[in-house]
Amino acid sequence: MKKLLIALLCLLFATPLTLVGCKDDTNTVRLCEVTHSVFYAPLYIAINNGYFEEYDIEIELSNGGGADKCMNALVSKSADIALMGPEATIYVANQGKEDMPVVFGQLTQRDGSFIIGRESVEEFTWDVLSGKEILGGRRGGVPAMTLEYAIEKNNVNCTINYDVAFDNLTSAFMGGTGDFVTAFEPTASQIVASGKGHILASVGAETGEIPYTAFTANRSYINNNEDTIKNFLKAIMKGYNFLMSADIDDVVAALKPSFDGTSDALIKTSIEAYIRIDSWSRTPVMSQVAYDNLMDIIINSGTLTSRVDMSKVVDNSYAQSILADIA
Repeated sequence: MKKLLIALLCLLFATPLTLVGCKDDTNTVRLCEVTHSVFYAPLYIAINNGYFEEYDIEIELSNGGGADKCMNALVSKSADIALMGPEATIYVANQGKEDMPVVFGQLTQRDGSFIIGRESVEEFTWDVLSGKEILGGRRGGVPAMTLEYAIEKNNVNCTINYDVAFDNLTSAFMGGTGDFVTAFEPTASQIVASGKGHILASVGAETGEIPYTAFTANRSYINNNEDTIKNFLKAIMKGYNFLMSADIDDVVAALKPSFDGTSDALIKTSIEAYIRIDSWSRTPVMSQVAYDNLMDIIINSGTLTSRVDMSKVVDNSYAQSILADIA
């Protein structure tokens, strides 16, 4: 009814020029993603299948190229919501900012990167990395910290190169830097298809369940847009449910508009790889156990020396509310 009223008012008062500028009540959400990967499949399915539109939400998607850049976009208010690792929010939790970033929904539940080597290995063991150099991304970022955790867990002595920016890892490796690199899908499979590397192992399968990627917004945005936050999460849940229940070819078709330059075969391979390691969160509610596991990894890295309480970082109330609505 509200849309109809707005449309009638536009027709009543518009000249031919102003008619073009009349808008309905569609809510544009500026979403900054940490990187572009099939790892975030529920989001892209929600966009491409029109689930956000069902809630009058239009997604304006941008690629931050790293959690630090996504956090900068939130702080500067050039983004409304960021999809990134919760570690970025943990780092600013004790700064006492008046308008703190808050995690309101989880998307993935383990590391989505794969170790790529220049040579094929018949049966991978972690000591294959011994004495070698692996490109691990930015120091203090979750990809680097989970890689460190896996390497230390397996008592491997190797060099992690932190000097290459996260969004330049693949090009650096293919250009000859390092012996190994970590990459998300479909980039990992694209490296294989190019003949420049081989997928050897999943980092996430080794490090276990953690809240790897989540949706974060400033507290002011959440407070002023509570319905949008809830509807945003409902659309994500619809995307997840489609991903887990639809035929694989239908899932590929739903993802294709977000990966136009990637073959259907590579998209399918990527989906299957992430299903095998149980990548996606069944609900957007973050558990205390998963959060504690992430804190273990952060403390292990030396990035922080003391733990940050989950209540300072995460607000599960909206995720819990939409689960109750769905039920």
